[in-house]
Amino acid sequence: MENEGICIIMRKDGRYMGKFVTGYGDDRKAQYQYVYGKTYEEAENKVLIGREIATRFLSCRYITVGKVYREWLNAVVNRVKESTLANYINKFEKHILPEFGDVPCADLTAGRINAFINKKLADGLSASYVRDIFTVFKTMLKYAQEEYGFKLSLKNVVLPKAERKQVEKISDTEQKKLVSYLKANMSLTAFGILLSLFMGLRIGELCGLKWEDVDFQHKILHIRRTVQRISSSNGNRKTKIVISSPKSATSFRDIVIPDVLMQYFEMFRNQADSFILSGTDKLVEPRTMQYRYKKILRTVDVEDHNYHKLRHTFATNSAEKGFNVKALSAVLGHSSVTLTLNRYVHPDRTYERRLMNMCMQL
Repeated sequence: MENEGICIIMRKDGRYMGKFVTGYGDDRKAQYQYVYGKTYEEAENKVLIGREIATRFLSCRYITVGKVYREWLNAVVNRVKESTLANYINKFEKHILPEFGDVPCADLTAGRINAFINKKLADGLSASYVRDIFTVFKTMLKYAQEEYGFKLSLKNVVLPKAERKQVEKISDTEQKKLVSYLKANMSLTAFGILLSLFMGLRIGELCGLKWEDVDFQHKILHIRRTVQRISSSNGNRKTKIVISSPKSATSFRDIVIPDVLMQYFEMFRNQADSFILSGTDKLVEPRTMQYRYKKILRTVDVEDHNYHKLRHTFATNSAEKGFNVKALSAVLGHSSVTLTLNRYVHPDRTYERRLMNMCMQL
């Protein structure tokens, strides 16, 4: 007998047997579970309960990466910074969804993800960037497993080794040329460059500085915000400027202002709510500051380099002159001393030799 898609028959031994679909094989053929009852009603109840459980399992078993991605975004949208959300969206929509969007999450394997990783490396993406893509993907898959109750084993995913390139500081000769030019042609832009070179400010932090962040009495600079250009989240490929909190909790920090810079703080002092780089309530965005810096490098005939090299130069100079690394880490806003050592402090042989000789002195 069949009732609303329920198939129940009476066996020769007098028992009733029902069946329901529990899944589908690799050939997409239905797989069935059989139940038995002494009465039709007993068998029917077992089929109804079993079918409901199986339906839930199947809906979870075949939920796709694309569907979970949209759910996951709604879950994290109010927990992460706008710039972080834009980063997630960019990595998913540019790399992950084209490859896995229609794939059921439960069908993902280490082999399949390893092939994806190798493809991205072959396309020319850096090992570091590919690792970042996987990290975001893994975060979403963790959410999928917690929500839908299936298990994935990703322990056999092999991530490429990201070798951090050693960034050389600006040479002492070129630092002198640059600083001499900036002091002789002082402006808000020149002042900003000196802040990065002598205080290690990130370009976004510099662009976000307001005069209210300067404690003139105690000669302290408060880092409270950063400026970024990020991708819009509406999928139109446009970008926008956002002002947000610094990148991490340790990036909120107070930095002692060197005496050599206080004269310029006094020189340009303005209304509290004005941005330091513009002197008005309108900010100077990082891309504009980067362009201005490149123009100055060409004028001074200094080898072209990224603005971030100013921060690296500050860190390296500080370490070479004996700045306590823990204190330096705090000034830079790093989460750990190890990060400071690995990322920025690369003493040259001259400095290393001086330290070794100091250790030998009795």
